[in-house]
Amino acid sequence: MLKKLITLLFMSILLFSQDPSHAQGLNLSAQSYILMDESGGRVLVEKNAHTKMPMASTTKIMTALLALENSKLDDQILIDERSIDIEGSSIYLKNKERISMKDLLYGLMLNSGNDSAVAIANHICEDEEEFVNLMNQRARSLNALNTHFTNPHGLSHDDHYSTAYDLALITREALKHEMFREIVGSKSYKANRKQDAYFVNKNKTLWEYPGGDGVKTGYTRAAGRCLVSTAQREGMRLIAVSLNAPDWFKDNYALLDYGFENYKPYTIYNRGQLMGKIQVGDDAVDLNLVAEKDLIYPLNQEETQSVKVSISPFKDIDLPIEKGQTLGKIETYLDGVLVKSDNLVAQKRVSKKTILDRLLDFIY
Repeated sequence: MLKKLITLLFMSILLFSQDPSHAQGLNLSAQSYILMDESGGRVLVEKNAHTKMPMASTTKIMTALLALENSKLDDQILIDERSIDIEGSSIYLKNKERISMKDLLYGLMLNSGNDSAVAIANHICEDEEEFVNLMNQRARSLNALNTHFTNPHGLSHDDHYSTAYDLALITREALKHEMFREIVGSKSYKANRKQDAYFVNKNKTLWEYPGGDGVKTGYTRAAGRCLVSTAQREGMRLIAVSLNAPDWFKDNYALLDYGFENYKPYTIYNRGQLMGKIQVGDDAVDLNLVAEKDLIYPLNQEETQSVKVSISPFKDIDLPIEKGQTLGKIETYLDGVLVKSDNLVAQKRVSKKTILDRLLDFIY
């Protein structure tokens, strides 16, 4: 049982956050755009970010994510007639060709192969329709609620759409995979096949933008030019998404510049950092409460004086307690708005005192 709170670490810094929809000095061509911090998911600037729009081949970010979650890179895929002669960009798969999932993924994300997308879908699921259902389920699981897929490649369809915000969420999830980061950060790749083996990345961000390391281009007549770019500097990776953007690369570079020039990553707390101390049990055993995870959050100069972090230990905590057991919440606020909630955990295991323990306490 929780006896009393001995120490409560409470950090309070003056808070004044700007509206991310009104960044000064940005005059972009995109109908819809967003700039998001990859680590914490903070939206730094946006315009029409929740408007449903066609997104062309940026669709393939979800296709790649599902491939990495549901297959192995060394899977050997036997290509059949369903995956050849697909409209649009291609890696020119041949009927009865055998190709690895790794090669298909590079062909998907560098050459934007629509045939790669279909082959991946048919390998992971029984058919393309089942894979599309999986895509929509995964989108909902990521809270990308304004997204609906009808295919794995992004060719135009009235019911195939997403938003800049949702694409940033999907990209954040995909970036958790080291292999995804490696693929989208590659300028070129040689597949293990006899013909059409060289893939060159269509994403000029890798060449033109300092720190650029991803992710995907897209274009159809209906969608216009669509681009998801990522870049990393000083330990902070930003995700820029532009939809229907005539100056797509220029737009994304301006977004990334805005983020890196105005925000820096600040460590609010570290994993394992002491956040508070309580007494538990009938014998009032001391227990340290620590942060379960790191919280590194992008802040502009004004906001460095505007973070409030509070901890709330659970009531009625009983022994024994295991190391790492969740015993409360850490809540971080920006301008009075909750931006992150993490677990407060036990630093070590604490057992109930035995009769012998009590006797030794009495003696000593």
